[in-house]
Amino acid sequence: MGTAAFVQELGRLGWQEGSHFRIDERFGAGDPGRTAALAKELVALAPHVIVSRGTPATRQLLQETRTIPIVFVSVSDPVGDRFVGSIARPGGNVTGFTNLEAGMGGKWLELLKEVAPGIKRVATLFNPESATAGGAFYLRAIKNAAPSFAVTVDPIEVRSTVDIERGLQSLAQTADSGLIGMPDPFVMAHRAVLLNLAARYRLPAVYGFRNMAVEGGVMSYGVDIVDSDRQAAAYVDRILKGAAAGELPVQAPVKFELVVNLKAAKAMGLDIPTSFLLRADEIIE
Repeated sequence: MGTAAFVQELGRLGWQEGSHFRIDERFGAGDPGRTAALAKELVALAPHVIVSRGTPATRQLLQETRTIPIVFVSVSDPVGDRFVGSIARPGGNVTGFTNLEAGMGGKWLELLKEVAPGIKRVATLFNPESATAGGAFYLRAIKNAAPSFAVTVDPIEVRSTVDIERGLQSLAQTADSGLIGMPDPFVMAHRAVLLNLAARYRLPAVYGFRNMAVEGGVMSYGVDIVDSDRQAAAYVDRILKGAAAGELPVQAPVKFELVVNLKAAKAMGLDIPTSFLLRADEIIE
């Protein structure tokens, strides 16, 4: 979690790394078993506060401790996952910042259709072991929106890089296909494989995280992660000064980013309308 924005914001609030705090960082790489082991390892260190990214990591940490304060980021449905009692009054030892509402699924489909109006089939890629609600959280909105965009939706469940390869190879055999890469820790951890295959098979795709577009995806639309990290630092500051995590309300994102990788789009033969590019927060050329 020790991102530059997080550490920088703590510094602005008066906490200097090395003098006032130390960060012990772990990365589960979308592997449920590894995430569980690392959660146990972190709790055993008895830190003053834990910052978690994503639903699987938060779930595992809450199985290990109900006393150490936890601040989560990029969790889509904290009430549905029973991490908190309510948004306004979380209760317990956890609070944080949500990622995207379920309705974002329809927005991704809309953006994909704007960039590639000829697509008729859209696959959604996720790992049911790590995606929110087993993948159903965003999938419902995508399926509900599909008829208005004249597309069919095919969920692709992946649990390994082999599954990603097979899924995209199969998808590419159908003309006019596109892809939605779900905000899923597994997808994020294996993004290099996914992005390379999407480029090879010339599959227009939209992702929920900015770095997916930066690293070669056609586009992304999602929460400004840097802003979320700064807000998490502000909550850590309050907790270290005596606030109870369970009394700090869960907050929804306020900043969203549309990032377009024009180079990747051109390589696929996509002619993105100027009106679309004018709406982008960032264009990569």
